[in-house]
Amino acid sequence: MPLVTWIKAGTSATALVLATAGAASAAPSVEPPSAQAAVVTLRYDDSRAAGWEAAIAAGVASWNANVTNVRLVEAAPGGAAEIVIVATTGWPQATLGPVRPGRQVRVELGSQAVNQGYNKTRIAAHELGHSLGLPDTKPGPCSQLMSGSSAGTACTNAVPNATERSRVQSNYANGVTSSVVTDGRTLVDAP
Repeated sequence: MPLVTWIKAGTSATALVLATAGAASAAPSVEPPSAQAAVVTLRYDDSRAAGWEAAIAAGVASWNANVTNVRLVEAAPGGAAEIVIVATTGWPQATLGPVRPGRQVRVELGSQAVNQGYNKTRIAAHELGHSLGLPDTKPGPCSQLMSGSSAGTACTNAVPNATERSRVQSNYANGVTSSVVTDGRTLVDAP
């Protein structure tokens, strides 16, 4: 009697079929691929964000470490990207998502906020949060990434809290965002 076991490897699953002629013993199993949550991959292009590379990398790393069903990856040079990131002289701002694969939003990382003392990594992570569908939560404490500038210039927290993580997880549940419509408004993060 054939015995089927699903082995999870990264984000893909491989079926391993074992044929046994004698008595089969029960083997541990993991849910089949159809029951596992799909991961949405969103590409970002920061080729026009000179001076912000380290902050963007840290902001992306923060989101990738804190949510499991959406992954931000750098687009290949000249390749398509869902999130276009540019450096500007104004206040940071971004299109409110959640962005879907094949669609595009814009993030502007403004030097005016940095000149007033705000943390670059927090700015980058906050603006990426807008792309993932999170609105501002102003006023708010430093522990809320989406409180933005209302947390003050001393705040350097670039990590989404449990509520923010949960909302992004919900926005990309089961690998789809069809139940959550992209807002499309541009949110300016001036105090």
